[in-house]
Amino acid sequence: MQRLADILFPPHCLSCEEMIEAARGLCPTCWAQTPFIVDPPCEACGRPLVGDAEAGDLCNDCYATPRPWSRGRAALLYEGNGRSIVLKLKHGDRTDLARVAGDWLAQASRDLAQSNPIVAPVPLHWLRMLKRKYNQSALLADRVASVLGLEYCADLLIRSSATRSLDGLSREHRRETVSGAIRVNPKRTLAVEGRHVLLIDDVMTTGATLEECATLCKSAGAADVSIAILARVAGET
Repeated sequence: MQRLADILFPPHCLSCEEMIEAARGLCPTCWAQTPFIVDPPCEACGRPLVGDAEAGDLCNDCYATPRPWSRGRAALLYEGNGRSIVLKLKHGDRTDLARVAGDWLAQASRDLAQSNPIVAPVPLHWLRMLKRKYNQSALLADRVASVLGLEYCADLLIRSSATRSLDGLSREHRRETVSGAIRVNPKRTLAVEGRHVLLIDDVMTTGATLEECATLCKSAGAADVSIAILARVAGET
């Protein structure tokens, strides 16, 4: 049946639609053009470090502004084909990308799973969910939890207020915008207490939204919080 399916519907590259041998993958050209993070990452935000970096080092931004979570990982840089893949998943109804992108993210964050965290996505407000029909961060989180064999809680956090787009805003304006817009689901407080929470999001720029989510989890009694993001903006704006 699989051979018949491959004949009738030959696999295509998830990025450029070129025919490839294996389903749910990238062609050699798109793979080479996708900015996977392979250098040692910043321990807190996942950004690749330059120079003589060692495991556990922090980038300049995380030295200057300590994060409310302990560790962070990212699979891609948010540029080139990395940005294209994220935008297709986020705004192009390409939910099929969540499976392979989730696999990349699971691989990048495998070391964060050693303490058996509960996996939770950054939430989407219901009005935006109604328009988009899905939460791309939830799709990624579900896949990461499945690959790593972790507990998944889709509604651990709730976005109770709709906020404007954070694109183009400074770090402080982003913080002000998301402040108070997210809360821990009252039905899930026992799930947070004493647990390590692994927050999943699609993109990190300054980290304002993730900071709000991590702070809320800590306030609700989480023992530790880590983050895993599909794509990391190379430099903060």
